[in-house]
Amino acid sequence: MTATDERIAAPADAPSDSVTGGISRKGLSVGTVGLLGAIVMGISCIAPAYTFTAGVGPTASAVGTQVPAVLLVGFIPMLLVAFGYRELNREMPDSGTSFTWATRAFGPWIGWMAGWGLIAATILVLSNLAGIAVDFLFLLISQIAQNPSIADLASNPFINVGVCLLFMLGATWISYRDMQTSQKLQYVLVGFQLAVLLVFAVVAIVRGATGDAFDPTRFDIQWFDPFAVSSVGALVTGLSLSIFMFWGWDVTLTMNEETKDPERTPGRAATTTVITIISVYLLLTIGMIMFAGVGTGELGLGNEGIQENVFFALSGPIMGPLAFLVSLAVLTSSASSLQSTFVSPARTLLAMGHYGALPPKFATVSPRFFTPGYATVVAAIVASAFYAIMRLVSDTVLWDTIAALGIMICFYYGITAFACVWYFRKQWFDSARNVFFTFLFPLIGGIILLGIFVLSLVESWTPGATGSGSQIGGVGLVFILGVSVILLGVVVMVVQYFRSPGFFRGETLTKAAPESLRRR
Repeated sequence: MTATDERIAAPADAPSDSVTGGISRKGLSVGTVGLLGAIVMGISCIAPAYTFTAGVGPTASAVGTQVPAVLLVGFIPMLLVAFGYRELNREMPDSGTSFTWATRAFGPWIGWMAGWGLIAATILVLSNLAGIAVDFLFLLISQIAQNPSIADLASNPFINVGVCLLFMLGATWISYRDMQTSQKLQYVLVGFQLAVLLVFAVVAIVRGATGDAFDPTRFDIQWFDPFAVSSVGALVTGLSLSIFMFWGWDVTLTMNEETKDPERTPGRAATTTVITIISVYLLLTIGMIMFAGVGTGELGLGNEGIQENVFFALSGPIMGPLAFLVSLAVLTSSASSLQSTFVSPARTLLAMGHYGALPPKFATVSPRFFTPGYATVVAAIVASAFYAIMRLVSDTVLWDTIAALGIMICFYYGITAFACVWYFRKQWFDSARNVFFTFLFPLIGGIILLGIFVLSLVESWTPGATGSGSQIGGVGLVFILGVSVILLGVVVMVVQYFRSPGFFRGETLTKAAPESLRRR
């Protein structure tokens, strides 16, 4: 048995853990996820077809043909932070990820807020994923039946919410079952999704290059120059959207207690996932710009009328009679991501309950499926209620929650990156590898995310700068949503402190020096 096994092999109710404040297993199914399975789950959670169709239009409106440059700049902090995640996971493979690692580095208060940031972001995404699945279900049916009026059924709030809840119920049922069931489903859905996206991109590039396109645009290497973006505000808007388009790869780490070789497999899966996604995105972006351009014409990426669903607008002109495959790909993308996204909040809630940061009920593991059953159901109920209320109140509020996600993602990713730097501070210069992977890479990634976090808050304060342009009292709704979610976390944390102070006193999970130092 390795040192890591000894640290986490004790059962969740072992009294020694509550005394020593060390990390421990929580009753999840061990060794059920391999490297390929983790990568597939990571890609599924990012949902490239869904996030790209929702993000490429607004990004193009902000930065024009510099979309590839913005995607690359957004990719850099993701990759650097992924290296930090990998080092933390190598040291402490725990399903609480950001929550556990930030607690071990900075203490319970910052650790709790890191966990809250992850949970809040994923629950907001769950509600939006379900809504996108509904839209594309009716779009697909309308394409197959050649009856455009069927697509309009998705705009009926009661039909929309009802079907959305059915999607949420199905995803919850699959997530509640064992991880192997989830993997088998994801292999099919992710494989189909990537195949369609690659065909779409290649056809668009070929037709753009031959002039058989809406607005044939010659490829230019300057598209990859971030300094050609017209303004700082446009760059910040584009970066916030690009970070949303990359978000979700860290699900590979939250499965670390269920993976084979938990010290290495999750980290490798995270970096592979991020690199795969940027490759797909760049190919799609080049294809769309070459075919449709970034103007405001009927099919131009700058046309506000198609920005919520660029794939649907371009699938017919690019793919012809096979256009329905694109809608099916986005539908499977959002549906599969809906299921895989449950992994992160459920396991973070499980870890927080396990260590006393939330009520112990959240630490409940299904005795049949070895999954965080109670946490999964709670996440589903909250996400479903949020979507139903917001959808019946206003469509624009849902759009603004997507814009606010960039704030939440930078918040907890940034904390985790700095946790890596601080936790390994006594080992920075032990080797050249440590200099880069425990110090420079996560530090640079964290600083970039902190900068984007601050600039996003500044930009979102002004109504119309981001999101739908909605405001309350002259303050942008995106800013209000982002800050309100963070402040709500502070309130819940304080309430939990008075209800169960053991965690906040360091009795269940303590700050610690790196285990590798203690083994010397």
